Amino acid sequence: MTRKQKRLSVIAAALVFIGAAAGLTLFALGQKASYFYMPADLTTASVAPGERIRLGGLVEKGTIVRGQGTNVSFSVTDGEKSVEVTYTGILPDLFREEQGVITEGTFASDGKFVADSVLAKHDESYMPREVAESLKEKGVWQPN
Repeated sequence: MTRKQKRLSVIAAALVFIGAAAGLTLFALGQKASYFYMPADLTTASVAPGERIRLGGLVEKGTIVRGQGTNVSFSVTDGEKSVEVTYTGILPDLFREEQGVITEGTFASDGKFVADSVLAKHDESYMPREVAESLKEKGVWQPN
């Protein structure tokens, strides 16, 4: 092999290695992707029971029901539709009615959303960007 051929083979091997690493990274990230939905978006989306998603909106007024232990059920709304959510665990301190929330979990076979994590509004000036934009478009939420 000439010097030029050796150099080209090293460059080709490096490109194959970098391509394989990038492909594996994208595949791994694709498996962990969790998409964001508002309640009204779920009527047109095809979300299978057991598929992991993020659901966001406002906690609907008068829907928080605390069960035995740390079981809580509430509804998430975007002003058009509501989705009933059940959660077992400790809720964030700032979780309350008519505040922004993102829940992450899956739909059960009975149509209820079973959340395994709940994220509440951080402070008076923060709401998750996707939730705020969607609620502003629908005229439901106005920033302070």
